[in-house]
Amino acid sequence: QVQLVESGGGSVQAGGSLRLSCAASEYIYSSYCMGWFRQAPGKEREGVATIDKNGRIAYADSVKGRFTISQDNAKNTLYLLMNNLKPEDTAMYYCAADRQADIMGALRCATMRPDCGDWGQETQVTVSS
Repeated sequence: QVQLVESGGGSVQAGGSLRLSCAASEYIYSSYCMGWFRQAPGKEREGVATIDKNGRIAYADSVKGRFTISQDNAKNTLYLLMNNLKPEDTAMYYCAADRQADIMGALRCATMRPDCGDWGQETQVTVSS
């Protein structure tokens, strides 16, 4: 049973924008931490942005000021608005959630460790120069 469904990937030119969406089941959406991760060819998966139930948000340095993570609680949906996209943003993007709500879960969320408990399918983002 798929519980995280992503959409919104695609191909854009540098400087363009995309918005990724991640529709979650109610159970998954109640997770302590939700976030976006990406993996470029030949590279390890890395955190892009996370948000926890207390509203704390973390961004990778490479996307600060360009990407915005947000939630629509009425729709159980997580978003990632990506502006001023660069070729180095090209990657597979993943939505993820983690229910661990203790100090280790908080640390995982704040540091965007890519070892969350639940993952969506990938969506490709390609930025051409």
